[in-house]
Amino acid sequence: MSACGPYLVGGAVRDRLLGRPAGDRDWVVVGTTPAQMIEAGYRPVGKDFPVFLHPETREEHALARTERKTAPGYTGFVFHAEPTVTLEQDLERRDFTINAIAQAGDGTLVDPFGGARDIEAKVLRHVSPAFAEDPVRILRAARFLARFAPLGFTVAPETLELMRGMVTAGEVDHLVAERVWQELKKALEMPQPSAAIALLRDCGALAKLLPEVDALYGVPQRPEYHPEIDTGVHTQMVLDMAARLAPGDALVGFCALTHDLGKALTPKADLPKHVGHEHSGQRPLRAVCARYKVPAEFAAMAEIVCREHLNIHRLAELRPETVHDLIARCDGFRKPERIRQLALACEADKRGRLGLGESDYPSGAMLLKLHAAAASVSAGHAVATGLEGPEIGEWLRKARIAAIRDARAS
Repeated sequence: MSACGPYLVGGAVRDRLLGRPAGDRDWVVVGTTPAQMIEAGYRPVGKDFPVFLHPETREEHALARTERKTAPGYTGFVFHAEPTVTLEQDLERRDFTINAIAQAGDGTLVDPFGGARDIEAKVLRHVSPAFAEDPVRILRAARFLARFAPLGFTVAPETLELMRGMVTAGEVDHLVAERVWQELKKALEMPQPSAAIALLRDCGALAKLLPEVDALYGVPQRPEYHPEIDTGVHTQMVLDMAARLAPGDALVGFCALTHDLGKALTPKADLPKHVGHEHSGQRPLRAVCARYKVPAEFAAMAEIVCREHLNIHRLAELRPETVHDLIARCDGFRKPERIRQLALACEADKRGRLGLGESDYPSGAMLLKLHAAAASVSAGHAVATGLEGPEIGEWLRKARIAAIRDARAS
């Protein structure tokens, strides 16, 4: 291209400075037009603004652009991409200083907003007041913090204040469900998802977006089972334990986030006990899933974990018949991966408590063992004995219960 690019921008530059493996590489081209890009062999793919695929690497190259807010929410923007737009103007429209660094072909950094300095200081800071124009940036801040908090990153005080002002101004009310879920799912895939939830709560967005989760804070639990006392704190600990046990697994993370929603509904006279919270939690869980159009398997698995986690904790006390029926309720014979996910989520719940992070969870291994034993008995065995119709189901249940009994004794 020209002397004005292309420049490597965004995450690839940031991650290199952090000493982390780079993901996708994005480029910005300055001082050219769409026609010139096409003439050079680039293929146009952008809908809202000019983005092109490199003819060989297939990496995205965008023309430098500016944007102007024209309506509430995150879709109300007009983009301006002309040869006169400078690299600094393009970087200025980005969300955080650590994402507003460009790298020239010779390796020189273009860093007009101090992103490299903030990487060194481990600070997530907004680039300009225009940050406040896009409510998705609140969600992105939460996601980035969930990713980088283990490295020691914090949010700059002035950025947190700006986020609080955005919430007060009602910007988050314009977020569409699909985008909220998209960003929440990404946050749950990060190594410290509790940081995302804590930041959303700190700026006031959690009460708007996930009031069912926000309501857990300040709700006490019995200290002999929960030394951390606060249910919201416990939820954060479970989230991080889930990320540790199942790295990058947003489904297990979502189960961790929602497993105790019923505790916010416990009558104050009954506190700190939460009798029946595994049942009362179903209604707020379904409300969350409906609001954000949560994928069916996420919703189903979260409901299973909410309903069954106490049963798994006391698995050693359950009769073989009860264990069989629990597995069947979860559709665990047809979808065996659900039992693995249930075991992981319940282990995260048990170990996500103050002082119990390194404790054993024998119920998890026992659940997998009993499920494997029961699942080894198939309908084919019943057919081989000459049984037909309803007799097959009756035989299968009895044989699987016997297998559970034998496995527990072994």
